Amino acid sequence: MLDPNLLRSFVMVVDAGNFTRAAELLHLTQSTVSQQILRLEQSLDCRLLDRSQRQVLPTEQGEQLLGYARRILELGSEAREALSSEHSEGVLRLGMPEDFAGERMMPLLAAFSAERPRLRLEVSSGLSQELLRQYRSGELDLALVKQWGADSDCLAHWPEPLAWQDSAATPAAARDPLPLVVFPLGALYRQEMIHALEASGRRWRISYSSASLASLSAAVAAGMGVSLLPLRGRHEGHRVLTAEEGFAPIEGLELALYARPELGSAGRSLCEQLRELCAQLAATAPET
Repeated sequence: MLDPNLLRSFVMVVDAGNFTRAAELLHLTQSTVSQQILRLEQSLDCRLLDRSQRQVLPTEQGEQLLGYARRILELGSEAREALSSEHSEGVLRLGMPEDFAGERMMPLLAAFSAERPRLRLEVSSGLSQELLRQYRSGELDLALVKQWGADSDCLAHWPEPLAWQDSAATPAAARDPLPLVVFPLGALYRQEMIHALEASGRRWRISYSSASLASLSAAVAAGMGVSLLPLRGRHEGHRVLTAEEGFAPIEGLELALYARPELGSAGRSLCEQLRELCAQLAATAPET
């Protein structure tokens, strides 16, 4: 491996044309520079500089090495700059529900990242209970989650309308027992669905379960069962079920924004942009 210090001295001697000036620019003694060039020549087993002229010039082998040396030194400088803390804005960790992590949020996140090319944005999506746990344990800097009543330390919260949804082409609502398309155990919507059906005395069974909202939405559209899903994400193949059909509305779910008080300027900026986006979404929420 070629020593960057030796290469730096070699390049400087060629550029300066003599050892004395090169030593001054490198803040080294002339003898140190001479020794470094000698070590480089010994390691490569060839002469790199022609010292017979008044101006020191590279030999044929020295000319060949010069381009490589400059590139090696430039790459080293780039690597140091990329890893230097003073040139990095660090990492910002954001958690959000799956239905917000797609097309709805990408324009905002793309513009935010473009303005801060040295900031690494890490986004986690999943069930809200797990995201909130990660935020509480310090694994996330910001979290956008869904809750039945936001906690007192949230920065802002908005209503998140839900609706019982069935397939428009292959309805399942009249089947007995009622087939349900649900999130895994412990998920918010699943608990409310089952509680409401138990309270009404309706028989039910789990026909399909998935942690993916997109998968659940597709399953409902395909006629695999009824589900309680966000109204804003209603599939074109869905039909909203009404209270007259035995599916009373379930209200009280909120979208809540959490952020650590010690966030830097980038984190505070993203937090404010998320707040504005959620307020816009809440203002344009669809009606059943």
